[in-house]
Amino acid sequence: MGTMIALTAADGHSFAAYRAEPTGTVKAGLVVVQEIFGVNQHMRRVADGFAAAGYLCIAPALFDRTQRNVELGYDKDAVAAGREIRGKVTWEQVMLDCAAAQRAAAAAGKVGSVGYCWGGSVSWLCATRLKVAAAVCYYGGQIVPFAQEKPARPVQMHFGEHDHGIPLTDVEKIRHAQPGIEINIYPADHGFNCDERATYHAESARLAREHTLAFFAKNLS
Repeated sequence: MGTMIALTAADGHSFAAYRAEPTGTVKAGLVVVQEIFGVNQHMRRVADGFAAAGYLCIAPALFDRTQRNVELGYDKDAVAAGREIRGKVTWEQVMLDCAAAQRAAAAAGKVGSVGYCWGGSVSWLCATRLKVAAAVCYYGGQIVPFAQEKPARPVQMHFGEHDHGIPLTDVEKIRHAQPGIEINIYPADHGFNCDERATYHAESARLAREHTLAFFAKNLS
């Protein structure tokens, strides 16, 4: 369904992005933010899924600033590699690239963001710094350090209660700092939305997608 395109950030950096376009009526645009594994097959399928629901999706390759064509799997070595690459990209650079993706997605009208794992934290910053029209954050483990930032538009979050990397105490810190956002907790582990990971939890993924689509239908129409 999708194609790879080239985008240019405000600082002149040129990078790749996956563009998935609906075949029917276009509802709005979405910036789909990768995990630490790059814009791999799974993330492209996620973008395709939202495109099938009517959203023009742009999934920026946020690792292109340090290493291009990153497509990792989900074993222990891949996790270590993804974390190493992630550590070489600054939040400021990520925001520049997401802003370029936001501009590309704006061809469809209002623009929201949705991100997973590291991308869940990035999606939160899209809400607070890029002022996207609506943001969804799946198990963003680095949201707490930025929890005091104020989103301009509605935000929805999804966490797994068995996620050892994001304890429920962290979720409560977010809830306390941002009482106006919607937080959903599922009987699942980290990465429960990814059907290529051992922690995939089909029912939680289904419910979270239902909540996400209803949230975008309400806030991006």
